Amino acid sequence: MLKGIDPLLTPELLKVLAEMGHGDAIAVVDANFTATTLGRGKPLVRLAGTGLQRACAAVLSVFPFGTAAEQPVAFMKVGDTPDGYVSPLQRQVLALCAPGMGEAVERFAFYERVKQAYAIVQTGEMQPYANFIFKKGVIADVPDL
Repeated sequence: MLKGIDPLLTPELLKVLAEMGHGDAIAVVDANFTATTLGRGKPLVRLAGTGLQRACAAVLSVFPFGTAAEQPVAFMKVGDTPDGYVSPLQRQVLALCAPGMGEAVERFAFYERVKQAYAIVQTGEMQPYANFIFKKGVIADVPDL
């Protein structure tokens, strides 16, 4: 165990998060997501007993976001809903991010983005369309010049 680190962040997940560089993305997805197929060849971490909001809170506790221009947060648009619809669970996760972050992405376009992600975290979440992608930014210690 490490002091100050969310205990949900397993050694395997911490390693994956630390390996990611600026611009890399991680998908945090529900239990029904086709993670093994879409994630072929990339790290897949399973948090089977954990809901999406809790898993996202743990990941985001150590995760620097990319800039707004890099669209750092994407979530799967709920099928057969009007544009702008955001489910209650999606709103909970978006509340963990800066205001205005979050882009709804059509299901098949979301799958294509996941194929480009560095890694996937699959939760035990049973709510459909509970899938997010987070793009990593930088942590910079800019010295005085």
